[in-house]
This record gives sequence, C-alpha cells and structure tokens, in this order.
Amino acid sequence: MLLYLIFPCIKYVAVSCSIVGAFVGINIGTGVSDLPSASDIVSTLKTMKIQHVRLVDSDHQMLVALANTGIEVMVGVPNDQLLRVGQSRPAAVDWVNKNVAAYIPATNITYIAVGDEVLTSLPNAALVLVPALQFLQSALLAANLNTQVKLSSPHSMDMIPKAFPPSTATFNSTWSSVMLPYLQFLKSTGSSFMLNAQPYYSYVGGQGVFPLEYALFRSLNPNSQVADPNTNLFYTNMFDAMVDAAYNSMKAMNFTNISVIVTASGWPWRGGRNEPAADVDNALAYNTNLIRHVLNNSGTPSQPDNQVSTYLFELFNEDRRAGPVSEQNWGIMFTNASAVYSLTFEDVATNNTDSPALRGMFCVANSSATHSALKQSLDWVCGPGSANCSAIQPGQQCYKADDIVAVASYAFNDYYHRTQASGGTCNFNGTATISSTDPSHGSCVFAGSNGANGSSGDAAAGPVSQDSFASQSQSCWLTYLAAVLLPVVLLM
Repeated sequence: MLLYLIFPCIKYVAVSCSIVGAFVGINIGTGVSDLPSASDIVSTLKTMKIQHVRLVDSDHQMLVALANTGIEVMVGVPNDQLLRVGQSRPAAVDWVNKNVAAYIPATNITYIAVGDEVLTSLPNAALVLVPALQFLQSALLAANLNTQVKLSSPHSMDMIPKAFPPSTATFNSTWSSVMLPYLQFLKSTGSSFMLNAQPYYSYVGGQGVFPLEYALFRSLNPNSQVADPNTNLFYTNMFDAMVDAAYNSMKAMNFTNISVIVTASGWPWRGGRNEPAADVDNALAYNTNLIRHVLNNSGTPSQPDNQVSTYLFELFNEDRRAGPVSEQNWGIMFTNASAVYSLTFEDVATNNTDSPALRGMFCVANSSATHSALKQSLDWVCGPGSANCSAIQPGQQCYKADDIVAVASYAFNDYYHRTQASGGTCNFNGTATISSTDPSHGSCVFAGSNGANGSSGDAAAGPVSQDSFASQSQSCWLTYLAAVLLPVVLLM
C-alpha cells in the first residue's frame, strides 16, 4: 500500500530528531497503443492504493477521472508545448487556466513539471525554460493557486557529467547560465529540484564499474561498500549516490535547502539479446527495494534528514517509445490490468520475516568480534540495511543496553530473514555467523523461531502498527547508538 507517512519526532535521551515522510507515486506515459480509458486507469490506481501520480501531460479525461479521489496529481507541460508557453505570458496564463485552474479543487493538482529533461534532450528550448517557469508562476499567482501548485522541471542525470564521487559532482557548466536562474526560481518559490534517477542506465553504461547488486539495492557486505573518498560516506546503492550528486551539484552553485524529488526511477523487465540486465527478476528486485528504501524515510548518506519522494517509472509499457527493446518495457502493469510481476506497494519493512525455508536458522553476532566492529555493523544494518530494529529500542522486548552482542544478533537476524531470498547474507564483515540455536528469550522472539509467525504480533513479524512508537523510531537509530550504546562500548 502506498502511504504518505508523516511521523512525529522521536527523542532519545536529550537528543531529538525530525522525521518527514516520503511517498512513492507512479508515472503514466502516453506512448501506449492501447491505453485503457481514464476511468479504468484510475480504478487501477485505487486498487493498488496509489496516492500520487505523475502525468506527462495534462490529459483532460484523466484529470476528470481523478476528481474527488484524493490522489495527488503532477501534470506536465510537454516539451512540444514549452516554446509556446516560454515565449508568451498570455499563452502561459491560458495553459494554467485550461489545464490546472479548470480542475481544482475537485482534482488535487499539486505540481506542474515543465518540460522533461529539456537541457539534455531539447537544448534549443533551453533559453525559454526559466521564462516558462516564471510565466506559469505568475499565472498561478493570478489564479490564487501559487500556494497549492508548485513548479519545477525534471532533469536527467546526464546534466551531471561525473556523478561519482557525489561530493565533487557538478552540473554541466555549459548550462550554468540556465541553471543559476532556475535554482534561484526553485529557492524563491519553495519548489523541489526534479531528478530522473535511473540506475539501470548508469549500470549498463558503466560496463561493470559498479556491481549489479549496488544498482538493485541488494546488500553489499560492509567491507564491499562503495565509499566517497572525500567524505568517507558509504553508499549501499546507486540511487542514493545519484540523489547526493544532485544535492552537491546545487551546493557547488551555492544553493542549499532545495529538496530533491525523483520524478522517474525504475527498471525495464525485458530487453533485447544485448540487454541481459533488463529482466523480470531485476525489475522486481529494483522496484521492490526502491519502494522499501523510500518509505523507510532513511534519506541519503549526505542528506539523512531529507527524505526523497519518488515516482516509479512506470505504470504501463510504452510500446511506442523509440530505442532498444528495453525502452518499451518499463511498465509494472499490462494494459489489461494484469501485473507484469507481483509488486507490493507498501513498506516491506513491515512485512512478515518468517520464511519457512529459514525456520530454525539464525544469523547471530559473533561473540568474539570486537565491540567497535559490532557497532559498525549494527550502524549499517539498522540504517542503510533497513532492518526492522524496533524491538531493540529502549523499553522494547529485545532491548539490552549492556549487551551489544544480543542487540546486534536481533538486528542481524531480522535483516538476514528479510533479504536472504534476494541475495542477503549473514556476514557483516565477519561479525555474524549462522546458528541453529534459537536465541529467542522471554517475549523477544527472533525471526525463524518456532514462536514467530505472521499473526503473533511479535517484533520478529514487524511492528504492531505503522504509527506505533517502534515503527517511527528506526530512522533515529544512529542518534540512539551515539547517545546510549557508544558510552557502553567505550567503557569496555
């Protein structure tokens, strides 16, 4: 289930944190020969509980069908309309009146994406991009819609010639004269920087520089992580590195506090003979892990407090898209409403971890490992590794302030049972090992125990409810470690 989550602040000791929820939405393209009716598409969105949708245009039938659904809508000014809107203030007013104002408030339009990858795909229109934004903003202001509807423009990762390491990333200097007023516009209007982040393209283009697991959010052992040599920040996935590259590119132009929203990210499920990475297994892994990653509100290594809302690319295959076979096969649904593959639009961190195949097997901390090594692994598994560490928070059933081995064992085991089917391992740089001895004790039930089941309500099966204290606390884990466990470690 797609959720727009907003969690209250959680406090550990005397340290507080602020958590703002992210969402996962979906793109609906127009390059589909047999596109279902607007009402059928909206029915599909409702069935999948999708609450955010990005239209690449402002299709009036879709806007009518989306009325009174509560679904937040991003409409688009297509590239072929950009010149007209960017060269004429009256044309911009007309566009807003016909495609936005006419449908509000029944249709919940919250964003306008002006063009798509204009600077890299339509460079001859580059000089009208900022005027288009300004004219449209004036039109929204005149219609008293400027507080409800924001404006921005999606950019390709091609705008950042060297995205790794993220700390030194910069925008292509060719477009500095456009990017400067563009970022000034975003800053002054409180709008987000829109980024189309597609690790598939970077993985294929990199020709083996980065492992496939890194692109798919699959686990890398702590000693195999990708690190930024300038910041010593570890990157467990390519998506985060791309987002941080955008943040640092803005910073290089002296702009901060502009949030990033990912307007397109996905993975093709079918490709040609020379496209082996485009297959169902990889598409399922990427999109499942992307949804989990976004909804756990973990932020990125350099921006841990800035969650990254993302629009999945895309709902239907676009058979009319030009290019190789993979370009026509990014959809998660066929147009007859059947699924290309089974994709759950919910935070899988709350799903049952009890795998029959792993019953009686436990991933536990190695008691001979140093406390500092255990802490490093614990930092990773409860942070980037996205284990459900709610049961080892203060006051919870598996919490032991003076026993880092027990605490780490619960976290390692939860991670292993959640990820083993998709390649997760029990290693953690030698700080964990497989055991057949059930470490459960009292009300602390480990995943894989005979006492763990999907309906028990035990921590091994996830938090009792999504708005419980336990589920809210995970993104503050590192703060907790610093405030509580670290003094214990230093005394040993």
